[in-house]
Amino acid sequence: MDWIEATEDHYDEREFGETVGMGERPALVVIDLINAFTDPDSNLGSDVEAVIEQTDRLLEAFRAFDLPRYFTTVAFEESYGDAGVFIEKVPALRELRLGTERVEVDDRIAPLDDERVILKKYASAFFGTDLQSELTTNRVDTLVIAGVTTSGCVRATAVDSLQHGYRTIVPADAVGDRAEGPHRANLFDIDAKYGDVVTTDAVLEQLEAPVDD
Repeated sequence: MDWIEATEDHYDEREFGETVGMGERPALVVIDLINAFTDPDSNLGSDVEAVIEQTDRLLEAFRAFDLPRYFTTVAFEESYGDAGVFIEKVPALRELRLGTERVEVDDRIAPLDDERVILKKYASAFFGTDLQSELTTNRVDTLVIAGVTTSGCVRATAVDSLQHGYRTIVPADAVGDRAEGPHRANLFDIDAKYGDVVTTDAVLEQLEAPVDD
């Protein structure tokens, strides 16, 4: 038995990890699938081709059902004055300069004209952005979160999603990280405390399920 199985048994005994399910009005948030993170040669990047493939499937479905879609990017001014202590902790973030190709969404999942790219400076898609206002305007009650990284911006967004009152869904095959350990550990923790960790197939099946009268 590995540590995850042992921890699952412990949590199950203490009433963690219930399923919250999807509400009536889901939105898709694609976290930071920008060139700096999708290029394995970047200090910030890794091989996330499989994540992009699954995210593309989600985008196709959310577009077909005309459900809200959002993308995020991280970008800083030339002075990096808007990066705070974050850039001291992670100097690799200097690659994320406003106006450069590195902070653009990967062409493989390029946003359409009516899809917003939300500019953020820190991990959560909520922190310092107007995402909450957009979601309220669009009557959203559920967030489906895809992108990178599982242990960083995906996790931070999932935690804030719950704290803002949204049902939170994380398709495990549509998120990724630079290493397997942090990826698995954070998926486990999200599923135990903050949202439902499922598969892309499960999300698509739920979207296509008939609505009860």
